[in-house]
Amino acid sequence: MSPGNYHHGDLRAALITTGLELTRQGGPSALSLREAARRIGVSPNAAYRHFANHGALLAAVAAEIQDRMATAMRAKMSAATGGPAVRAVAELRGVGLGYVGFALTEPGWFQLAFFTPDGVDRPDGRIPPPLTLLHHALDSLVAAGVLAPARRAGAVWSCWSTVHGFAELAVHGPLRAESAEVLEQLGERVVDDITAGVLAQAGTGRQNPVEPSSHQT
Repeated sequence: MSPGNYHHGDLRAALITTGLELTRQGGPSALSLREAARRIGVSPNAAYRHFANHGALLAAVAAEIQDRMATAMRAKMSAATGGPAVRAVAELRGVGLGYVGFALTEPGWFQLAFFTPDGVDRPDGRIPPPLTLLHHALDSLVAAGVLAPARRAGAVWSCWSTVHGFAELAVHGPLRAESAEVLEQLGERVVDDITAGVLAQAGTGRQNPVEPSSHQT
């Protein structure tokens, strides 16, 4: 298809694909609606017919990244042999390992996945799939009888902040100079530690904190 000869849906998809290419290398700051249009070979006005502004394109690209992260997480959630409890624990572990693994292999995308500006949400209005997977894994633990319902409340925050914090240290912090092998080992340790902590029956007595329901912090 020649530049400027896009059908209605093709140009929108091409802009998202180009946005993915830009952010993969440079993170959110590399994304520009005009630059995406230039790379495709269409006018900025043509691009603005599909995305009203920079934030709209940013939201669409972030949603695609979240979907890809969820795919990577599912790949780590391979079915374990054993009863419901064993499978549920393996599911939670896979969620964590998949999250960390995606951040390490795709740091540019990871930077954008959950930290778009205020008011910039998924175009489809869905809860981000990675967060849905985490909720499902925790619910499976409760259903299997290995996570007390009283400890389910707020567990999303514990899990999410732990793996995200480690990923930030590995991508942007003092761990960034470590080898991929060392980071993989440390990531597994972090995931195993938070899994053990979530499953511990001794609680603090605090219940019903606010649960995250969107991709914003």
